[in-house]
Amino acid sequence: MRSYRSLQYHGNRFLDKAGLSDIPLVCETAEQCEEADKVARRWGLRRAETDGEPLKLYLTGERLELRQSGPRAPGPVFVDFVGGAVGHRRRFGGGRGQPIAKAIGLKKGRTPSVIDATAGLGRDAFVLASLGCPVRLIERSAAVAALLEDGLRRARQDSEVGPIAERMSLIRADASDYLRGLPAHECPDVVYLDPMYPGRRSRALVKKEMQLFHRLIGTDPNAQGLLPAALECARERVVVKRPDYAPPLADRPATLAFETRRNRFDVYIIRAMKASP
Repeated sequence: MRSYRSLQYHGNRFLDKAGLSDIPLVCETAEQCEEADKVARRWGLRRAETDGEPLKLYLTGERLELRQSGPRAPGPVFVDFVGGAVGHRRRFGGGRGQPIAKAIGLKKGRTPSVIDATAGLGRDAFVLASLGCPVRLIERSAAVAALLEDGLRRARQDSEVGPIAERMSLIRADASDYLRGLPAHECPDVVYLDPMYPGRRSRALVKKEMQLFHRLIGTDPNAQGLLPAALECARERVVVKRPDYAPPLADRPATLAFETRRNRFDVYIIRAMKASP
C-alpha cells in the first residue's frame, strides 16, 4: 500500500515555516507533558509550555480538547463517541432507516465498506460504523486528526462502544491524493463526502463550539475536486452531504437524494449494489 506519511506536511493551511501546525499543543499538568510530546511528534504539532495563545489544543488528564481563550470564548471542542449527542444518536437515531444509511445503500444482506474522506469530528463515520460498516476516516488537518485519534482511543476503552470504534481507522492525508492513489483492491464500496460549506448565520450561531471548530478547519478550497476523485475511487456509489440550500457539489446533479430537515444526501450511483453472499 502506498505510504501517506509524507502527506503529514502538505495540504494543511495551518502549517508554519518549520512544517508544524500553527495550533499549539499544551498540557494541563506536568504529568501529561510526556504524552503531549508523543502526540505532537506523531501528528506534526507544535508543542508549547504556555496556554497564552487564543486557539490551542489542550491535553488534560481525561482527553484532548480544542480551546479558545478570551472573553465570551465558546466551550471546548473534543471528540466523544460514547456520550453526548453521538451516544444519543447511536441509541435513538433510527438505525438502518435513517437517511444516511439509505444513502450509502445499507440494507438487509448488504453492509458496504466506506471511506469518509472529510472526517471532521467523525460523527457520521461513527454512525455508519455503529451500523456495521468498516469505515476509513481521512482527515487533512493535523489538529483534527489528533482530536479524532484521542476520541477513538477513549471509545475503544468502552465495553459497549469499543467494538464499533474497532471498525474505524484513521488516516492523515489529503483526501483527493489518497483516493487517487489507492490501488483497485483497496477501494471502498462507498466514498462519503461532507465538505465544509459556508453556513447561514442563523445556523452558525446555534452552537458556539462548532464555530470554534469551523475556525480551525475553515472552508475546503479543494472541495470541488473531491467529487471527481471520489467517483474514480468508489466501486458502487459516492454520497455527498449538503445543506438543504446548497447546490450540488461541483454543480454535478446527483442520481438521487435523501432529504432531512436541514440537509440532504446526494447519491451518485456508479453501479448497483449486490447483496453480500
